[in-house]
Amino acid sequence: MKRTALLSTLFLLCAATIAAQEPGTRISLNPAQAKKLQAAELFINNFYVDKLEEDKVVDAAIEGMLKQLDPHSAYVKAKDVESNMQNLNGSFEGIGVQFNMLEDTLVVVQPVSGGPSEKVGIMAGDRIVNVDDSTIAGVKMSREEIMRRLRGPKGSKVRLGIMRQGVKGINNFTVTRDKIPVNTLDAAYMANDHVGYIRLSSFGQTTHSEFMKAVYDLEKQGMTALLLDLQSNSGGYLGSAVEIANEFLPGGALIVYTEGRSQKRENYNAKGNGQLQDMPVVVIVDSYTASAAEIVSGALQDNDRGTIVGRRTFGKGLVQRPFKLPDGSMLRLTTAHYYTASGRCIQKPYKRGQRDDYDSDMNYRLKSGELTHDILLEASDTTVQRLRQDLFPDSLRFSTVRLNRPVYGGGGIMPDDYVTLDTARTTPLYRQLSAKGCIISATLKYVNGHRKQLKKSYPAFSDFQQRFQVDDDLLLLVRQEAASKSISIDESAWQATLPDLKNMLKAFTARDLWGMAEYFQIVNPTTDIYRRGLEVASTQPAKLQ
Repeated sequence: MKRTALLSTLFLLCAATIAAQEPGTRISLNPAQAKKLQAAELFINNFYVDKLEEDKVVDAAIEGMLKQLDPHSAYVKAKDVESNMQNLNGSFEGIGVQFNMLEDTLVVVQPVSGGPSEKVGIMAGDRIVNVDDSTIAGVKMSREEIMRRLRGPKGSKVRLGIMRQGVKGINNFTVTRDKIPVNTLDAAYMANDHVGYIRLSSFGQTTHSEFMKAVYDLEKQGMTALLLDLQSNSGGYLGSAVEIANEFLPGGALIVYTEGRSQKRENYNAKGNGQLQDMPVVVIVDSYTASAAEIVSGALQDNDRGTIVGRRTFGKGLVQRPFKLPDGSMLRLTTAHYYTASGRCIQKPYKRGQRDDYDSDMNYRLKSGELTHDILLEASDTTVQRLRQDLFPDSLRFSTVRLNRPVYGGGGIMPDDYVTLDTARTTPLYRQLSAKGCIISATLKYVNGHRKQLKKSYPAFSDFQQRFQVDDDLLLLVRQEAASKSISIDESAWQATLPDLKNMLKAFTARDLWGMAEYFQIVNPTTDIYRRGLEVASTQPAKLQ
């Protein structure tokens, strides 16, 4: 009787939780399986040989269940829910600085313009050594713990101990925390006299407003065609992706639809009020373009609205819906698939409960030759022939809405214009220096020691872009960082590495002095996908007919 009462209580609690979050949903519970789970938890809690932290056992049980599902369903512990959502919610509450860690010390790269730290006089290059009464420098404190101490409710105060070059001792600043915007737009600039460039890192609550502001600014500068960069865009909110796609498509055009076992088909159509319906657009993508970014790419491709340039996208077409649990933790549970206007499923294949193959997909693409061969060209090369058979089977062939062009499902969005990966473009030494953080660390030290001189010599980014040359002091710092990471440098390898190394050092220096937009203006012209995308965008008509 007691067991039956416990089971009934469990059912009622689950039903109430689901009903509160999903009104109208029909609730079902498998009594035998629920009883089995509950019995196992009771036996472990009461009879296991050692004392246990029951919450950890339950957390592990939930995580174990989700591992048997798809690769994207996840459990978020109560303490991590807020930070898990912040990057997409458009803001968080804190002190407003961009920072890097340099030898266990937090170094301010840039204070957020107009943010609470800038208002009290904290400057780029400052080192934060104390937070309230705690020392955070030189104590090997994790980045997450430092962020936890710096963030806090709007209006709360935090006392920071700052060390500044040229100023003796520790200077104390009291910062009143405030809402800090989280931007999803990395860069916007004119790539040439008529092509505007916009890069989005993800799709959050403010993406549409950020995007449209950039569009208006670029149109004032003469933009008549747009190069939209979604490379390595990890996705985000479906609604934001729909808003962006809506700007380009005529009224009624299908952007995407979702459908699942317990979720009926739901269509998302363009409203016809888009401001860019006549703007030529080229979208550049890569193997890490995922989720919401694939929705935008697929919508423009299937509606024959833009040209997609790059490599096959990631293939993340599963819809996650958050479900809050009674203790404040959360399930991000897959409830549906994304489908493009032609009916293609964006999600790449996976086997439930088997993550290894799914996580190794990029290695497979490289080893199979997909990334290094132009698979859109029919060729006598046996590798290309095999790849085309695998990637373009008749069973997964669909047609675009307006021009009936063939497009293929099976995972990800295949570009219209394929750009192969040049695996020999960077040297092994460069990849080592990059992977071990030597380039970033050397730049940070260099900028900290030369900030005033650099700002005086290059008052505007255009001056820096034209005239700055990486000097021997900066290269010496890279060598010192390499030595500290036990990286041996052969002189011939060093000489072969210098062109890419100097360009990246210049880009990181620009980022630390100005921001991400300036960083990309230096890096982009050296990348194959950007160059090809700009070439295609430059040939577009001034206005679509």
